[in-house]
Amino acid sequence: MNKVPVLVTGGAGYIGSHAVLALLDAGWSVAVIDDLSNGTRQVVPEGVPFYEGNIADTLLVERIFAEQRTGAIMHFAGSIVVPESVEKPLDYYRNNTVASHSLVTAAVAAGVKHILFSSTAAVYGAPERVPVEESDPKQPINPYGASKLMTERMLEDASAAYPFNYGALRYFNVAGADPQGRSGQIGRGSTHLIKVAVEAAVGKRDHVAVYGSDYPTPDGTCIRDYIHVSDLAAAHVAALEKLIERPEQNLVMNCGYGRGLSVLEVLDAVDRANGSPIARAMEGRRAGDAPMLVAGNAKLLAELDWRPAHADIDEIVGDALAWERKLLANAL
Repeated sequence: MNKVPVLVTGGAGYIGSHAVLALLDAGWSVAVIDDLSNGTRQVVPEGVPFYEGNIADTLLVERIFAEQRTGAIMHFAGSIVVPESVEKPLDYYRNNTVASHSLVTAAVAAGVKHILFSSTAAVYGAPERVPVEESDPKQPINPYGASKLMTERMLEDASAAYPFNYGALRYFNVAGADPQGRSGQIGRGSTHLIKVAVEAAVGKRDHVAVYGSDYPTPDGTCIRDYIHVSDLAAAHVAALEKLIERPEQNLVMNCGYGRGLSVLEVLDAVDRANGSPIARAMEGRRAGDAPMLVAGNAKLLAELDWRPAHADIDEIVGDALAWERKLLANAL
């Protein structure tokens, strides 16, 4: 395996920082660019070259490519909050699509051969069937999903015209934290259910809001496929290996476990991990939420050298809670 130098965009963020750890653990050379709008410098390991800036800054990106001899990109930088995308759609098209255009343009000019893109299950919108397969209709119901789908299409068209291949990993609900406590989710104002719930467990919030109890699901709350962030990071490394091994091939695949849990089931798991119940407040539906999203993951399992190692919801929640307690102890 030719382990080319990898630039991780958004590598000081939640998922990006775990990808950095997975790459380092596997012996890759890594550099990070992050504008720290959602990321935190402390989670970038010592010794990893770090560039503070935006991927739309072409001169900076060109300098990084030259200094680091970048051969591959893992692209995580962008905006990710579904309700915010409904309120600020132009911000999302700028941060997720226009900025990605700048990055890909610079990568093509520099001769970067492999681009792995952080996509999302939100490209499917409210799917007609569950589990959702990669070939199912892409009908996003919010600007977040639409902005990610536009970037996927741009990569598809560009890879047909220029000498690089790409992967787009459409992941479902990412949760948990590095089991060794090296990184986790820090971002303030998070809307991710497990993050919000463990914040409530340690006293940072006084309750957890449950948005909608009248969905067409067994208990009336939304169902999602929760994947441990370390398993997701491992899938990125496996996908990069496949891109390098098969330079003529592109990859588009779902990342999830192929099973769903309701909001209430997840909150029950948090109660178990915490040893006592956290307060819940039932509220109305939230804009842009689909009733059910579960990954069809047959392609992931068939094409990559990957199997989940942290798939139990109690482990996912336990790692998230341990990280939240660490943040509280260190006042981060």
